[in-house]
Amino acid sequence: MPSNDKPVNGQENPSFLDVLNQLPPVPPTPEPDGKPGTQRLARLRTAWKESWEEGGFLYQRWEEIFQARHASWHEIATWLKAAALFGGLSLIVLMVDAAGDIASATLKGLSAVPASGAGDGSGLWGTVDHPIRLFLTDQAAHLSVAPAALYAFWQMTGLVGLVGGFFGNAGARIAWLLFGLSSLAMIWSAAPAGGRAAAIGLAALMWALASIFALRGLTLRPIVHNHPPQYQFNPALHLHATIPAPSPAGDDLGPDNIRPIQR
Repeated sequence: MPSNDKPVNGQENPSFLDVLNQLPPVPPTPEPDGKPGTQRLARLRTAWKESWEEGGFLYQRWEEIFQARHASWHEIATWLKAAALFGGLSLIVLMVDAAGDIASATLKGLSAVPASGAGDGSGLWGTVDHPIRLFLTDQAAHLSVAPAALYAFWQMTGLVGLVGGFFGNAGARIAWLLFGLSSLAMIWSAAPAGGRAAAIGLAALMWALASIFALRGLTLRPIVHNHPPQYQFNPALHLHATIPAPSPAGDDLGPDNIRPIQR
């Protein structure tokens, strides 16, 4: 009998279709309303019941699902691994597609926003923010993008760099450094000539204070790792003494060229 699963207790485990094909034909029985019964439906019912009995195809599949909660990845059935991988890949594809749609809609919305007001430039924050708004508005006139989109992107870059740098992300810290340098350059370009130095100094101080959080834990000191040696040297002197082999019996008189003195 063909089988689609591993043997159970030394016996072949028939599949649902095998059980269905092995069943004897069931004679049609009339229904209560007088219509003839369906033979295929009766066979399906019988095969369904047999498959859920102990050792049946569906019974084994349910046991594998129940045991997968306590088993390792290598002990889980192959069909469960394939289903989990397929479901995970499908979820990743859906998430990437949704993220792409959200990003596209956000960029289109920023581009459609009318030009933001330049502000009055009052206060400490206005001294730093007003030149940046003026610079972005002037540059957007030569680009196919709204000034509000440039300003929103500038704000988003600073926020991502600040939050990501606080959690120690290297890429976010690089973005934070580029954000600060570009902000100083824009302020220098758009600030009034008389107060340009004060605006740059004030912006640099604000950036330095915010860098306490964005560059948290960053140090310029070299890190020295003192690890114990992985090997141990034990000097020792080994002397090998060679013991000569004993002379054979009857050769006590020495070498052959020496003869005893004869009288």
